[in-house]
Amino acid sequence: MYLINTTTNRIEALPTKYFGELGFTERKHLQEWLAYEPNALGEELLIIQKEFDGFDETCERLDLLALDKAGNLVIIENKLDDSGRDVVWQALKYASYCSSLSKLQIIEIYQQYLHRYQNNDDAVSQICEFLEIPDIEEVKLNTGNSQRLILVAAYFRKEVTSTVLWLLGQGLSIQCFKVTPYQLQTELLLSIEQIIPTPEEQEFRIGMSVKEAEEKTADVMLKNRHSTRMAFWEQALEALRNSGCNLYNNISPSKDHWLSAGSGISGCAYNLIFGQKEIRVELSFHRANKEENKYIFDYLYEKQQEIETLVGKTLEWLRLDNKKAARVQITHEIDSYNNENWEECINWLIDNLQCLEKALSPHLQPAARQLKHMPLQSNNIQTIEL
Repeated sequence: MYLINTTTNRIEALPTKYFGELGFTERKHLQEWLAYEPNALGEELLIIQKEFDGFDETCERLDLLALDKAGNLVIIENKLDDSGRDVVWQALKYASYCSSLSKLQIIEIYQQYLHRYQNNDDAVSQICEFLEIPDIEEVKLNTGNSQRLILVAAYFRKEVTSTVLWLLGQGLSIQCFKVTPYQLQTELLLSIEQIIPTPEEQEFRIGMSVKEAEEKTADVMLKNRHSTRMAFWEQALEALRNSGCNLYNNISPSKDHWLSAGSGISGCAYNLIFGQKEIRVELSFHRANKEENKYIFDYLYEKQQEIETLVGKTLEWLRLDNKKAARVQITHEIDSYNNENWEECINWLIDNLQCLEKALSPHLQPAARQLKHMPLQSNNIQTIEL
């Protein structure tokens, strides 16, 4: 820390002091300073107990216990001129002890603190005011393994910083604050600086944690979708076999949202679609040549009235001029991921698949035969497989 001398336009280093030489102690001084000014640690904290020793069958006590704005417990462990070698181990033990504290226990601990050190205020109202909530029932406190660690010392040994950095890499919330006393004539100054992680690094880690959490959530959602689809297709395929429909006899359940079965014409398939909010039956045309797909589609579309009369409903005719493929489909909106609706979904798919096949199949072979003799523009037309 430096003093700016405006007269000489120079800066002058202030003498660095040790807590010990100034007569300061951890318990009577550093602990008290932070208990009454926790914001010095760079954020809003609510101190709910000091020298907390409410751990069953142990004689240990942590220095300061706090709540942050998210309702997480914060264990603050103070050292003076030297962190010592065991400060991380101490803090980890305290965090493990605190991890089992319930909301009611936290309120009781804070109420005891208020009775002893402050003006007998109501703990519940103080917590609600700090967290900016109208009712204590609206918040969860100390969820899961959300406990945080803050280590405070003038000097951190290498074995401490190395361990802290490793724990950070494992996702543990732990910070190191360097406290340094200075003397300016008869005045004493205190510098409190977060050194691990640096504020910039902490912001980056938070951003990365959010990203990783989103990725993990996406992975879990994807796995859930895959298992849901597998279970649905197992039931649907069994029902299809029992219905007398032979299209899917050799098809196995899949984690995909669709099942495809051949129509007897290459590049033309009957598809069952299992979406989250809708199900669909379709005949898709996905041959390698775009003109062939459009030709078969147009051939069937010319017979739209006859086909829709047989199906008993209006179909969706999607020529998809800007794409290679084309398809004819029937769609039904339903919450299909709710397994209570699966019987309805399966019955609908089977009924409409059978209707679509009955109406379209008689026209597919003639369309394929005519296509063999049509002079299409592309030179790389595939041989029609019947």
